[in-house]
Amino acid sequence: MLILPAMGMKAKFYRPLAKALFAVGLSVTTCDLRAQGESTPGLREQPTFGYRELLEVDLPAILAALRARLPLAPVYLFGHSLGGQLALLYAASAPKEIAGVCVIATGSVYWRSFIPRHRLSAFWKGQIIGLVSRIRGYWPGGMVIAAPMAAGVMTDWARHARNGRYQPHGTKRDYDAALRTFDLPVLVISLEGDPLGPRSNVDFLCGKIGNAQVTRWHIEEGSGVTVRDHFAWIKSSDIIGSAAAAWITEGNLPART
Repeated sequence: MLILPAMGMKAKFYRPLAKALFAVGLSVTTCDLRAQGESTPGLREQPTFGYRELLEVDLPAILAALRARLPLAPVYLFGHSLGGQLALLYAASAPKEIAGVCVIATGSVYWRSFIPRHRLSAFWKGQIIGLVSRIRGYWPGGMVIAAPMAAGVMTDWARHARNGRYQPHGTKRDYDAALRTFDLPVLVISLEGDPLGPRSNVDFLCGKIGNAQVTRWHIEEGSGVTVRDHFAWIKSSDIIGSAAAAWITEGNLPART
């Protein structure tokens, strides 16, 4: 299991999840995305980059290093938020390399995927983030996206927020077509109290992978996950990790979920 972080999050944030997955029998690794955590060079010390570089340069290198260590193991991706988007897009474009995908708190940021009363706000906030990132050469952090981020990542993100398609700058791949056709097992986890990944947005993203073998788990009150927040779910890694491991090894979620 390779864990892919959310925007601005460090790999070490996912240690509780990694330990929970390992405790139930999986080999687990984490990584810092480019210019996040301990990754070097830092955000202000390298040319701008976006989704294309993360998907077509960095992830192939990460997976090559992983396979060098565990050459016979099937590889599953576990992505959180942005990491979930990357996991789905990479798996869709290279399905023979990945055995399955788990995502949590991962939804489309397309403005029309929000419930009606939030759509206008989602649209203008997304486009302001894209505009500021383009002008300043990076996103300094603040509204919606708290952490500083590369301009290319945020302009790709803002483009998807505007038109609902994944069109990374500079790519020659049709990621939306790949999402429509790939048929891997996918576990999609959403959280009742997550304003950054509400159920409607997650459902919209699931609509893009209609040919995949999707298992949906919407975590609500009574699930045992006491904090159902975009980030604080990590405190319930024992429950989420064991459920994800059961889905991988047995093909189903435990009955309690």
